[in-house]
Amino acid sequence: MPVTRITLGAVNMEAADPASLAAFWAAVTGSTPAGAEGAFYLPPAEPDGFAMFFQPMTEERPERATMHLDLTVPWGERVGEVERLEELGATRRWDVLDEHPHVQWTTMADPEGNLFCVAEHPPSA
Repeated sequence: MPVTRITLGAVNMEAADPASLAAFWAAVTGSTPAGAEGAFYLPPAEPDGFAMFFQPMTEERPERATMHLDLTVPWGERVGEVERLEELGATRRWDVLDEHPHVQWTTMADPEGNLFCVAEHPPSA
């Protein structure tokens, strides 16, 4: 049986303040949020980008997230992007710079504490 091509439709998140969190991620991705009745949608900002959807929390946030976003920037741009995201309200949590030769990353938290990483991969030799 042939495998159907699967693509990522959207990342869906519950938020204590969906409007504020959507605004943060809109600034991160360069998208423009559209909202109605407390829920907000961010379309992909680029043809190969990803969409996001924010809705009100229905119960308490779990203590440990079981999934997070890994965002990738070109080699040499991670530090500048991390600084830009801090200015937008993200918090730097830790850096992993020499654990793996094929990637360096900074783990961050968005304004509601959701973890995400900003990674860069060295150019191929």
